[in-house]
Amino acid sequence: MSIVAVKVLSTVNAAYGTTLSAEQLASKISDPASAVSFDRSAFSFFSEADESLQISFLDEMHVDPTAASDLGRKFSVRAGYPLPLARAA
Repeated sequence: MSIVAVKVLSTVNAAYGTTLSAEQLASKISDPASAVSFDRSAFSFFSEADESLQISFLDEMHVDPTAASDLGRKFSVRAGYPLPLARAA
């Protein structure tokens, strides 16, 4: 596992005591249903991981940056404050 994935997963998994894999998180951060259910792991990615790590993780996991940005905007609206990827792509 890359250092990027380790850092992102450490942030996301530590926040909620989960054990997601990089692939599971990549699926969550590109799935619009994550915003509807306010998936806490996906929200943690968008709100707690450093923006440069988020972008590197998207690239490494081949997540469509536009899909992630769209999801980031949905989380931003629900949270009531701006999130880094909500303004990207």
